Amino acid sequence: MRGLTGAGPERARGSSQAVIAVGAVLAALALFVAGCGTGGTGARDEGPAHASAVAGAVASPSPSPSGGYRRVDAVSLIKEDPKVSATVKRELKPCDANAYPVEVTYGYLTGGSVNDVLVNVSSCGDWVGIATYVYRDVDGTYKNVFKAEESPVYAEIDGTDLTVTKQVYETDDPVSNPSRETVITYRWKAGRFTEHAKHETDYSKTSGTAASAQDN
Repeated sequence: MRGLTGAGPERARGSSQAVIAVGAVLAALALFVAGCGTGGTGARDEGPAHASAVAGAVASPSPSPSGGYRRVDAVSLIKEDPKVSATVKRELKPCDANAYPVEVTYGYLTGGSVNDVLVNVSSCGDWVGIATYVYRDVDGTYKNVFKAEESPVYAEIDGTDLTVTKQVYETDDPVSNPSRETVITYRWKAGRFTEHAKHETDYSKTSGTAASAQDN
């Protein structure tokens, strides 16, 4: 996920929308695709959790032949996690008879020997990101070590960095044209995620340009 600098209004806002909307569309497409793939950052993406998997335990399952990769039941993690808000739990429902709007990505964010788990939760109707969480294996059980529940929000694993994108809409903004976008990069230090870099883009309503600022 990345910020925008010096782009025209259509291109800048189209790219901005791609951060959340395209990410959310990918989550939607994942509802119809089974299995996992390996991305260029070393993270492993998995399709959404299904209703048939909800009965699984929260404790980490046995390691797969690939070593530190452990597939989890993301829906159970969310529903049984006391750190997840009641609102998100209430809105986490199947979009059809079998599939939940949940995108799961595995990668190494916290320096552990087992893959960390990034979960993005979207709405069913418009596929807007409503929450994102990171779970870390601690003695065989996954613990919530990061959450962002200010919608719209979407997160990605970039190498060993966690990149979170948030968009801000004024009351008269259409979905395709947010007023502002904030991209924050987090790194794991001293047992928690700390902010490493922040990039903000303010889309001007009068000049037709996008002003960007980098804050490290």
